[in-house]
Amino acid sequence: MTGRARVRARGQALTGSPGSGGQPGSPRRPDCSRSDEPMAVRTPQSEKEASTSCGHRETTKLTQRYGLSAGVSGCTLLERGGKTRCNFQDLGVNTRETMAHVKDCKTGFSGIPVKVVTNLYSLGLPREWQLYQYHVTFNPELESKRLRLALLYSHTELLGKAKAFDGAILFLSQKLENQVTELVSVTKRGETVNITITLTNQLVSSSPVCIQFFNIILKKVLKKLSMYQVGRNFYSPSDPVEIPQHKLTLWPGFAVSITQFENRVMLSADVSHKVLRSETVLEFMTSLYTRIDNACFIQTCEKELVGLIVLTRYNNKTYRIDDIDWCVKPTDTFPKRDGTEISYVDYYKQQYDIVLTDLNQPMLVSRLKSKQNSTVEPRVVHLIPELCYLTGLTSQAISDFRLMKDLAQEMHLNPEQRQQRLSQLADNIQRIKEARLELEMWGLQLGCQVSLTGRVVPTEKILMREQTCLPMSAGDWSKDMRNMKIIGVQPLDNWLMLCSNRNGELAENLLNCLKRVGGPMGFHIEYPRIVQVQESPMAFLRAVQQHVNPEVQLVMCVLSSNQKDCYDSIKKFLSLDRPVPSQCVLARTLNKQGMMMSVATKIAMQIICKLGGELWAVDIPLKSLMVIGIDVNKDALNKGSSVVGFVASTNSKITSPKVSVIVVRKKCIPRFFAEANRSLQNPPVGTIVDTEATRPEWYDFYLISQLARQGTVNPTYYNVVYDNSGLKPDHMQRLTYKMCHLYYNWPGLIRVPAPCQYAHKLTFLVGQSIHREPSLELADKLFYL
Repeated sequence: MTGRARVRARGQALTGSPGSGGQPGSPRRPDCSRSDEPMAVRTPQSEKEASTSCGHRETTKLTQRYGLSAGVSGCTLLERGGKTRCNFQDLGVNTRETMAHVKDCKTGFSGIPVKVVTNLYSLGLPREWQLYQYHVTFNPELESKRLRLALLYSHTELLGKAKAFDGAILFLSQKLENQVTELVSVTKRGETVNITITLTNQLVSSSPVCIQFFNIILKKVLKKLSMYQVGRNFYSPSDPVEIPQHKLTLWPGFAVSITQFENRVMLSADVSHKVLRSETVLEFMTSLYTRIDNACFIQTCEKELVGLIVLTRYNNKTYRIDDIDWCVKPTDTFPKRDGTEISYVDYYKQQYDIVLTDLNQPMLVSRLKSKQNSTVEPRVVHLIPELCYLTGLTSQAISDFRLMKDLAQEMHLNPEQRQQRLSQLADNIQRIKEARLELEMWGLQLGCQVSLTGRVVPTEKILMREQTCLPMSAGDWSKDMRNMKIIGVQPLDNWLMLCSNRNGELAENLLNCLKRVGGPMGFHIEYPRIVQVQESPMAFLRAVQQHVNPEVQLVMCVLSSNQKDCYDSIKKFLSLDRPVPSQCVLARTLNKQGMMMSVATKIAMQIICKLGGELWAVDIPLKSLMVIGIDVNKDALNKGSSVVGFVASTNSKITSPKVSVIVVRKKCIPRFFAEANRSLQNPPVGTIVDTEATRPEWYDFYLISQLARQGTVNPTYYNVVYDNSGLKPDHMQRLTYKMCHLYYNWPGLIRVPAPCQYAHKLTFLVGQSIHREPSLELADKLFYL
């Protein structure tokens, strides 16, 4: 194989499982009836971190999702407050030991060394540090966890200050004198309780249980800094950034995690922002009510809101909207823990000194799942729309160029700005006594920021039909390949162009530009059959149904707006009922007169791919190589279903193949900054890091394969979970980098290997527009670009 990304593609819809205190529960009320959101093979995890995963489970006794092993007792230590950043189920899984060729060394050698600063901090630990795990029993048995805690902690002289107890498991930083310790406590009622403390485990700092424990300690440290956990990350509501022109608020914060890296345990920290709308759910519902027909208000409201995450600012907690109860009002009552009844109005006045203004608003329903027992029915809480603020951005907001530009100015920090934020976090941990003592109590200390040496691999040559170009910039080689012929494409002789009556001139102008740019590429374009239709989705669909026949090579539609139902109906018909490659273009894109040749060039390249052509290649020495990309995406129409995309190169020989499986993660906490002229900047494209910031039990590396024109570049993380190919680590890294050159929708490098991105594009099309497996007649074309 020469590195050409000719693909075979399939999209399959698979049914999957469907996917938040201090809130009042369900009210007492009369019954009422209701009206009627990659793997590459050499094989990565997905663009959205949803691709095929290893599927390994913790081989030690990590018995609950975020619990700590209780040794022989089978109990768990759980920390309330949501998820932490680490995927603890991966801890203790050693994939590297099964691959003999990388057991002793997994690093590459090619390229120019480059010194980089990381966002990793060493975690200082005494040389012989251990965590001591005990199982605690009470006789007689006590139901109250609070009472168990109080009785045990009354023996502070014996246990010391550094202790953690969840009602069954006790962790200490110092070992007790005896294997089994017997204690006696007396309750306020004068009852005698015997306490037995049994040593079950002595844990070293690198053990999975200790890593979990460190992250729980870290969570407490951040709370001492007045930070709140929202989802996985921690934010400072006291330092908001207001963007009033878009009614948005940003909470600055951090994504943090403590993990065992190559040679030591380290803390990784990266800047994060939480986007909050200055709009409550009630304001959203009121605005929606004024814009749509009252008859469909309830249905539309539920469609828009169910599944969204909201934040209640009175306690800074997030909840998922699972339903809307239109029969419950703030004046309804619910039972308190002591059995008395209280109305929602009175509850919020007494608890938070909040006066509700709309007494007729419905209630949002959120189901809180038990973190300790997944078999227990979720607890239902009711939320007041007036007090719930929407989080995240709508699809309409994401398509607003000005809004996204204003957001980027606050969120896309350059390396210097990011480093300042990280330094501030480290300084606060050291400066604020309560936070520092939380670490020191357990013998921990935040150390220095880590620097290491990476490598910048050589620039790849781009192979065209008759020439080879060495790009001036690996991020974009469109200018370098100008006037060069592409590798191969069939002529476009029989095709159809649809446009509305008022966009006929734009369509003609586009056609002329396509013919001008096609010639130098070696792409012959005949004049199409142009059909003008009325400006409605049904008119376009009827025209497609009427004029498309098996001889048509391509259908191009010039659309007046990005109306989803029009695009979806065209793509669905041409992917399922009458399989023909299609190209949709927005009229506003064709109004950019000064950019029309550039626009036409990109459209021509997409058409070439959809006809089965090949644009460029890179030199890949391996022969008889098949490259596979797998991605998973949610189905926007069928909630609870997922779409699996499989994209593979094809070759002429069928062998008993040797396989390499690589999980690719686009989002990871580690960042790398290059030092230059007493400042920090993004490392060069092609930088590889395979030491110190990697995991000792895994065959893994980081690769920077895209040019960041704004903010800080995010490395892509590769974990080779299976490999019997015998390829040297350097060759595996170089092959991965080559694959990042072969995505035909962009004449430059991308963040993930091309097969992964192709698989993502396929699953996105099926999940958003088609909702069924596309026709196999299109399987040998990149019809989904």
